Amino acid sequence: MTESFCHVWDTRRHATGQTQTGYTLLAKVRMDTELEEMDLQLFKDFIESTFPGSLLKDEHQGMVHYHLTDKTLTWAQVFGVLETAKEKYSIEDYCVSQISLEQVFLSFAQFQHCAEACRK
Repeated sequence: MTESFCHVWDTRRHATGQTQTGYTLLAKVRMDTELEEMDLQLFKDFIESTFPGSLLKDEHQGMVHYHLTDKTLTWAQVFGVLETAKEKYSIEDYCVSQISLEQVFLSFAQFQHCAEACRK
């Protein structure tokens, strides 16, 4: 529910396709050196330059969560880039997935919360 009305969709594909597109990228960068913040920043710069329009959603303790917004990206492109960058940027692990229905609803809730905070 947002703003006193309910959005109803026929399928999950319709729901995610109408609100957000692209992929979710979660990555863990090894943080065992003295230059850990610099290493993480290099990886973030790499993601943002390789996937234009990517949005950093969260970052903590060497973990980053990106929304890759480019509609033309394929699974093969994303995985290929990350596999190539794994050693250079000390990526311990990563996960790429489509935007989930849960993430769609969470974004609605966050939008509603922000809209209510702006009105106060």
